[in-house]
Amino acid sequence: MKRPFLAVVLAGIWITFSEFIRNELLFKSYWVDHYRALDLEFNTFLINGIFWLLWSFILAYIIFTFLKRFSFWRSLLTAWLAAFVMMWLALYNLQVLPLKLLLFAVPLSLLEVLVAGLLIRVFGKN
Repeated sequence: MKRPFLAVVLAGIWITFSEFIRNELLFKSYWVDHYRALDLEFNTFLINGIFWLLWSFILAYIIFTFLKRFSFWRSLLTAWLAAFVMMWLALYNLQVLPLKLLLFAVPLSLLEVLVAGLLIRVFGKN
């Protein structure tokens, strides 16, 4: 039981780290500029970070659960579609998604899910 828990925790930490690097360090200016063009302010508050942390660990658990039931690639594709594509559709519908960011976000999010899946596969074995 400890190994699967460790695997989910490691994958959750990786997802959190990856999201932080991408959205706060690499591409925050995209978000700020896009929000400014919409006459909105893009803020980063502690509560946002807490929700992203929760989101990351939920995604890690989803990947873990899928990997128990489906093939590796099917699990990762399904988790990626459920987490990222659904989020982007919602953000686009709310008219706050900077579309040019997807050029970077799509491959980086696929890499994020791949590494999380590998962490779960390696560290989740009993």
